[in-house]
Amino acid sequence: MEKVTVYTKYNCVQCKMTKKFLEAQGIPFKEINIEEETQFVEELKANGHRQTPVVAVEGLPAFSGFRPDVLKKIST
Repeated sequence: MEKVTVYTKYNCVQCKMTKKFLEAQGIPFKEINIEEETQFVEELKANGHRQTPVVAVEGLPAFSGFRPDVLKKIST
């Protein structure tokens, strides 16, 4: 099971960059498109997230946006 979940939207450049970065690093992740699975929208908003992608890593606080500095710290 993946330790990383990436919440995305269609036509989101930062989402694409995040997924491409994780793939290039060989880090497995689960993608949840919030335009397809709308039940996650309110949960993300309740946790203070206002933009995609939202990256949730097991054991770390979730963060928004393309953050290569944080993504580099994720080990598989």
